[in-house]
Amino acid sequence: MCFNQEIHYVMLAQHFLASTPGRICLFGEHQDYLGLPVIAAAISRRVSIDAQPTDQPEIRLALPDIGREERFSTVEFPLRYEQPRDYFRSACNVLYREGLRFTGGINARVTGTIPINAGTSSSSALIITWLNILSQLADKPRVFSAHELAELGYAAEVLEFGEPGGMMDHYATAIGGIIYLESTPEIRVVSFPPTGLGSFVLGDSGEPKNTIGLLRHVKFGMLDVVKKIQAYHPAFDLHKAPLESATDYRHLLTADELSLLRGNLSDRDILREALNILHMTSIDDRYFGALLTRHQDNLREAKRISTPKIDRLLAAALTAGALGGKINGSGGGGCMFAYAPQHPEAVAEAIEQQGGRAHIITVDEGTKVLEGTPEQYGMSDRRAPQQL
Repeated sequence: MCFNQEIHYVMLAQHFLASTPGRICLFGEHQDYLGLPVIAAAISRRVSIDAQPTDQPEIRLALPDIGREERFSTVEFPLRYEQPRDYFRSACNVLYREGLRFTGGINARVTGTIPINAGTSSSSALIITWLNILSQLADKPRVFSAHELAELGYAAEVLEFGEPGGMMDHYATAIGGIIYLESTPEIRVVSFPPTGLGSFVLGDSGEPKNTIGLLRHVKFGMLDVVKKIQAYHPAFDLHKAPLESATDYRHLLTADELSLLRGNLSDRDILREALNILHMTSIDDRYFGALLTRHQDNLREAKRISTPKIDRLLAAALTAGALGGKINGSGGGGCMFAYAPQHPEAVAEAIEQQGGRAHIITVDEGTKVLEGTPEQYGMSDRRAPQQL
């Protein structure tokens, strides 16, 4: 059964508050673009938008967390993009193509507690939240399911700007809980409620990600490996090839390429073990944590997306009582997380002592509209502004 299929809305004097979680990738990091599945979890760090309709055909967005404001007219569609990744306008354009119209305007305030540019899907959560608001403040409001919001979010963030990227972030943030996502041969989502796992500790290294540089090795390097193997063995299939079969291709590959192949096959198998755990009535916390650490070993050694600081944060977390952990997102910086169902406070302190910014998190529900203010729901983080 799919968790949180329909989004329920509360209307209070034409006042809307939408909220969407960030996400961590539990298993399958750097595998979705290879056609392999992923397992992700929504987290209790969220983006919220507090909005009211106006009579003027203008959208005004206050962004206090980063000290900015966005303003643009809704008189003519499609809206012209004024900057790279102009997500506020792209979401409007995507919904306009879906038949929604906006003759009035919107005043809104955007706040959040998700680390920005740190691999926790702050941009996808922002887009899903904004789509949630827009769909309710259109001339003829529409209620989209969580799956529909995910697809619209993918269109607004990825397709609209011709960027690479999968749909994990959009499904994870829209649906919430824990999701298993297959992207080939077609989209298939299996949802698990947010109650099966204990606490995690998210550690922000403060290091900016190096997504483009890492993709040269991790993504394009692995695609080259598959191309080489299939030229020699056309029936080769990443979904089916046993891990031990990697040595059959050592005469075709460099040492780095062979390591990359082994790492990907191993991560595929680790995910399958994790999926079995999630289907159990009671989760084995130590086994689950050990799988995270095995995944991290591959991400550090074979895919080389970790950093010395991330490694120090993870080592400190394990010493303080965490059962496992890994880097989160594309890598080269950003966040790590540790599974700490018993001693999250001690783990958070250990991460802070190593120079990370720690947040105790749990698996959370998906996008929703609430009655009240962001502060009432702990969605406003007044720390130093960050850059989008």
